[in-house]
Amino acid sequence: MRRGLVTGSIAIVAAFAAAAAAAAPTSASDVSSNWSGYTVTGVGSTGTTAASTMTFTDVTGTWVQPTATCAPGDTSSAAMWVGLGGYSETSQALEQTGTEVDCSIAGKATYSMWYEIVPQPSQAVKLKISAGDTITASVYVTNGTDVLVQLKDRTRHTSFTKHVTVAQPDLTSAEWITEAPSVCNQFGQCSTVGLANFGSVTFSKIATIGNGQGGTLMGTGWQDTPIQLIPQGRGRFFGNVQQSASSTAGATPASPAAGCSPAGCSFTVNYVANATLNSD
Repeated sequence: MRRGLVTGSIAIVAAFAAAAAAAAPTSASDVSSNWSGYTVTGVGSTGTTAASTMTFTDVTGTWVQPTATCAPGDTSSAAMWVGLGGYSETSQALEQTGTEVDCSIAGKATYSMWYEIVPQPSQAVKLKISAGDTITASVYVTNGTDVLVQLKDRTRHTSFTKHVTVAQPDLTSAEWITEAPSVCNQFGQCSTVGLANFGSVTFSKIATIGNGQGGTLMGTGWQDTPIQLIPQGRGRFFGNVQQSASSTAGATPASPAAGCSPAGCSFTVNYVANATLNSD
């Protein structure tokens, strides 16, 4: 997720590629230095490539925008989104939309909405949002090239819809993610910034369509992978990304709620102040 805020030669962006280890159905955990949540890919996907056996054309999820705890003297950010694509190491595309919170050096939290069709930069959505608002985000692709992104603030009864024509969208994965953004300079060199303390966020009513069949984290022909955000963990990124040396903040997804099935599913991502492998 790339934001349009630019100060001099530095732009705030969020690197879009997931850090994915070898995937396995429903259980194998992955580590990323900027993503936490779940991704689904075709059975047979590897740690570098999403299997071409699946084409995901729809992804949706609902969450309550969490309240960030911002500490004066330090800047941090967190983005929550749903998207299609971006899993494979060689991927050059990702279609995503969601919300974010930015903590200023004064300790003030600012909330916003956005969408991004990589490789184009992200676009701000001019809808008001506050902590506690219930948000539903969706990405839907028809005819192979027509990408529709939609955000609904169910608390304020407002919505945003945008159609974008994309020559070659990546449809080999679907994901529900909480992300730590990155800072990039004019040379494309990037480093992750500290993850804002968002507490926890629950992605509910999650759903996707793969090869024309509906499902959630479970579905015919696909496998899911939970992803931990570890600042010093391995990662794959779009561009030259360096790991953050200052922040220890990360996040980890809990197991899906009881009763997760193709008919319905939810899971929670929890902020972790000092993130290590297998932290809860």
